Amino acid sequence: MEYIGATGVPVKLEAVPVEEGIDFHFILSFAIDADPSGNTQNGKFSPYWADTLTPESVAAMKKSHPNVKALTSLSGWSLGDKVLRWYTPDDTQQWISNAFSSLSSMAQQYHLDGIDIDYENFPRHNSSFAYCIGELITLLKNQSVISVATIAPYHKTTAPYIELFENYGDVIDFVNYQFYTDKVRKPKSYVEAFKIRAGQFDKEKLLPSYEVNGRGIQGDAFFDALSLLEENGFGVNGVMIFSADASSSNDYYYERKSQDFLMNST
Repeated sequence: MEYIGATGVPVKLEAVPVEEGIDFHFILSFAIDADPSGNTQNGKFSPYWADTLTPESVAAMKKSHPNVKALTSLSGWSLGDKVLRWYTPDDTQQWISNAFSSLSSMAQQYHLDGIDIDYENFPRHNSSFAYCIGELITLLKNQSVISVATIAPYHKTTAPYIELFENYGDVIDFVNYQFYTDKVRKPKSYVEAFKIRAGQFDKEKLLPSYEVNGRGIQGDAFFDALSLLEENGFGVNGVMIFSADASSSNDYYYERKSQDFLMNST
């Protein structure tokens, strides 16, 4: 799983190395329920990723690499300087309907296979997130708009995502937990953090994650952590990387090495 297009870097899908024989999910970042000024739109999502990621480029990538799927991630941290937050809709059914319609149109236009949920700020009294998002995913899957759904909690947002996963885990395929926010820098500590999140979510759906030139564990210590996870009885069923935007400056070293690890994984 690779986030792409969130930082304004003119990154291109075809520049990212994709190995055959492995599932590769590009996550276009981000689709946002807001206008360009950051005003909420009651579930009407719009694409805000790099304009180099065109519908034509997605179609071409999927045609040349049948093992590629394209998702979009919902929300993210901010839109420009405007911090994005989950808000309780006045009418939850209307929000779900609007979200379904706007994301269905986006999926058709951009040849999307799924959505990733990356809301990162919540009101103190949140009662609507799990229901709205869970029902939205269920509807999108039941209507065959998408085939893949993932969630991306981090250490400050585990509570709403645990509620979502407990109630709708059957329609959630992977958990892209942001381990780089847990401030662990050594393989052994990474494994301990993984054990905690595996207890909160499904260990089979939980993916180790890495932030390029960012927080948390860095460099080849990440791959030492992956090996240590396997030694501790965890199946490494995938890897999430944030992001292709940063990797474009190092010839996608972590994408290449992650795919090699997974191809040779026990």
